[in-house]
Amino acid sequence: MKKAQGISMNVIIVAAIALLVLVVLVAIFSGRMGSFNRDLDDQTNDQECTGTIRDASLGCEDTEYQALGKFKDITAGKICCVERNE
Repeated sequence: MKKAQGISMNVIIVAAIALLVLVVLVAIFSGRMGSFNRDLDDQTNDQECTGTIRDASLGCEDTEYQALGKFKDITAGKICCVERNE
């Protein structure tokens, strides 16, 4: 009786890592990473939160995203949630 041959766990792990690297490279070379960095830089100059200030343990609503950066009106344990523009 022959034993069935399958894909080893090592092959699956290597393929997953290769796919992740490929996605990161595509993001960098398509210019999307640059716009992310610009958005992040815009948020790091001690401005005020333009969205809703929420408790960090609760997170943002489904229609919002968490704005990254430093905000002078955000205290410890709070986050700035901004409405999505989709």
